[in-house]
Amino acid sequence: MSKYVMVDTVSQFRMRYVVEVPDDVENPSWIPDDVENPIGRYPCTPEQYASDSVTCEDVREFSQEHIGETIVSTREVSLEEAIAQWRKDNGGAFDAWSDELVVKNSITEIGFNREEYYKTEEEKWVKKEEERLAEAVRRINDDNDYNESDSGVENFK
Repeated sequence: MSKYVMVDTVSQFRMRYVVEVPDDVENPSWIPDDVENPIGRYPCTPEQYASDSVTCEDVREFSQEHIGETIVSTREVSLEEAIAQWRKDNGGAFDAWSDELVVKNSITEIGFNREEYYKTEEEKWVKKEEERLAEAVRRINDDNDYNESDSGVENFK
């Protein structure tokens, strides 16, 4: 009987943002003591303004780098426990999936090779796109044949 181990990780990315800062963002130390927050000025440094923009998620991503994953826990589970956890983690969007489909698409089997898997998936995608393109060309050709056979004054009655 197969054994299953659930591995929980934290995936880490270095995210980078470049934020344009308005001209009226000023360092609070630059504002005279006798002026209480003049209208139109942000009482913060440009770095604070940019940091607040990132915190509020009101920014566009500049770049990112995957740093890696850190394993935070491992535990042996039964297949039934793994499937139940998968359903809990993925919510109702996949309620229609059978247990067999969950296992086939989400549990890493012995001998799994990620490079082979991605190569096979890409081949399937390319084949599907080629079929879709061929079908579109066939429809265009059928439409052209229809238009040519039914056009012209001589066919008008």
